[in-house]
Amino acid sequence: MHNICLNMPPMVQSFNPEDLFTRRCVWVNGPVIVGAGPSGLAVAAGLKDQGVPFIILERANCIASLWQNRTYDRLKLHLPKQFCQLPNLPFPEDFPEYPTKFQFIKYLESYANHFNITPQFNETVQSAKYDETFGLWRVKTIRKSHSGSSEVEYICRWLIVATGENAERVVPEFEGLDEFGGNVMHACDYKSGESYKGQKVLVVGCGNSGMEVSLDLCNHNATPSMVVRSSVHVLPREVFGKSTFELAIMLMKRLPLWMVDKILLILASLILGNVKKYGLKRPSVGPLELKNTAGKTPVLDIGALKKIRSGQIKVVPGIKRFWQGKVELVDGKILEIDSVVLATGYRSNVPSWLKENDMFSDDGVPKDPFPNGWKGKAGLYAVGFTRRGLSGASLDAISVSHDIAKSWKEETKQKKKTAAARHRRCMSHF
Repeated sequence: MHNICLNMPPMVQSFNPEDLFTRRCVWVNGPVIVGAGPSGLAVAAGLKDQGVPFIILERANCIASLWQNRTYDRLKLHLPKQFCQLPNLPFPEDFPEYPTKFQFIKYLESYANHFNITPQFNETVQSAKYDETFGLWRVKTIRKSHSGSSEVEYICRWLIVATGENAERVVPEFEGLDEFGGNVMHACDYKSGESYKGQKVLVVGCGNSGMEVSLDLCNHNATPSMVVRSSVHVLPREVFGKSTFELAIMLMKRLPLWMVDKILLILASLILGNVKKYGLKRPSVGPLELKNTAGKTPVLDIGALKKIRSGQIKVVPGIKRFWQGKVELVDGKILEIDSVVLATGYRSNVPSWLKENDMFSDDGVPKDPFPNGWKGKAGLYAVGFTRRGLSGASLDAISVSHDIAKSWKEETKQKKKTAAARHRRCMSHF
């Protein structure tokens, strides 16, 4: 699959000789995939299917590290399993409609085993840069092992960015937070409400994570106050026994988006009632349009709303500042609190390592909207940035693997023809 770059074709031997002595240099006869989450695994499976060699680089020590290391224990998939499976391998039939976090990890591990995908773990990409002179990507990494760290440089024709929209936690700055003195953690480090029993906890953020963390805290006899700074769409997870997501997809095949949004909001108010009176103001833009334009996912209610109605979860406005053991809100109220959980979301980390690139915006997402954001210039590809969850990542993975396989097969055929012609010329001298 790859050779030390001293054995590379003549066109590649002209790299700065100092590089060869300071770091290990590897030629990859196919794409380099950055990230071994669901997106990276899906595109790797597609390439395997087409017979294309590749390398997956993963900074963590396992596949799907976000799911394994940075999710709470009670998490379940928000959508039915048929919308979350990766290409060419469905979920086991005995899995429930909404698999748990642990079942999903088990599925991903079996997916990697099924397609014999073996990422290179503990390898963090420092930079990836396109070398115009040679028409190749240079991907520099730090590899950690028991004996220490080493630098490696990969040289390849194609680079697949599969690090996703949620690579890094977002931690806003709040005045006085360093004076607070209580326990403060991001939702990615939150596992269970067990250790919060009897505590007053401020949950900052009202997306799916904020709602679920608040619900979990309630279930463990803590008292959560959830900060709702802006508007939010809350939809029932199911409508008359059918998944809301499935219903939306069905309606979108026949109706324009604005009309589907209207129907969803009518159904939501019938099932959930008027949520505004509990401090949950709806945005003026419909849930699907908001998801498409701003990437803001509607909250699918799995029980938090009932606790909000009963007052077990208090909805509070934005934060003005923290004091020792207290928080002052923008409406002037002061709450005494023991702990803070920041359900403030995630962002892409692509701008920190992908150099001089036109494909990604400053926010680290492709500039071209879905469904065209998967292909850039000069052999650069993206998987898992569609703002459409696992089903979007699967569509990207299929497009990317087919496109690269086509180029790879053409180039391989061309190399074989060139080698055969060279061989014939050599033979003619005898």
